Amino acid sequence: MSEQTLTRPAGPVPALPRGRGIRLGLARIAYETRVYFRVGDQVFFTFLFPVVMLSIFATAFSTAGNVGTDPDGSGGISQGAYFLPGMVAAGILLSGVQNLATDIATEKSDGTLKRLGGSPLPVISYFIGKMGQVFVTSVAQVALLLVVARVAFSIELPTEPEKWLTFGWLYLLGIVTSAVLGIALSALPRSGKSATAVVIPIVLVLQFISGVYLTFTMLPDWLQNIASLFPLKWLAQGMRSVFLPESFAAVEQNGAWELGLVGINLLIWCIVGLVLCRLTFRWIRKDS
Repeated sequence: MSEQTLTRPAGPVPALPRGRGIRLGLARIAYETRVYFRVGDQVFFTFLFPVVMLSIFATAFSTAGNVGTDPDGSGGISQGAYFLPGMVAAGILLSGVQNLATDIATEKSDGTLKRLGGSPLPVISYFIGKMGQVFVTSVAQVALLLVVARVAFSIELPTEPEKWLTFGWLYLLGIVTSAVLGIALSALPRSGKSATAVVIPIVLVLQFISGVYLTFTMLPDWLQNIASLFPLKWLAQGMRSVFLPESFAAVEQNGAWELGLVGINLLIWCIVGLVLCRLTFRWIRKDS
């Protein structure tokens, strides 16, 4: 294959017919989704991982009794119900950040992006395909997680419409934020082989300090403050407002759900991610 087939031709690229870039992007969603489900380890560590972790936590701590019981030992919620919102938030993070960061870094390393850069495919079509794949797989993941929670562990899900409305805007803002941060983070690994070694520790540490696997208020104040600088802490807090009883708001860092602050922090990180994507994304590495 000649070098001319791998680089964009000199001069301006002819404009595609109006709407063609969007149509190409929508067509790529199906392609990207098929490719996603063909990679077994990716499916496990981003799609099934929250379901597996919920099953482990709900089973391992089932003998520890309910969380938030009254002084007489009554009331409270099961261990599985307590960990469910954190697993939903972690699933959103994995679908966006870990999935896209490792996927795009690998495509840069193996020459896929270089070949696409030499094709007429617009950048917007590429990103529509990636974002669409994240949305489709994440919706399926959350649905599976909630079904397993309800059927396998008898976890009561919210019945109030306002709770699901809150869940809706939290999910949409969370998945968009996670996706753009994943695209931005893909510029960090030096090669496709190092992508998982770079990305997974970052994601794993955030899960441990953001109230996913540990009760957030059990952490030292200084670690809570560090976690508050990152979006997962706020997304997990927002999801707890959806799935946990109102009485649990009293044990949050500031004694309230603070949904307004949750939305502001996620929006800030979404804007930061968009700026970083604009500054760092290249069809090929700048140093290649």
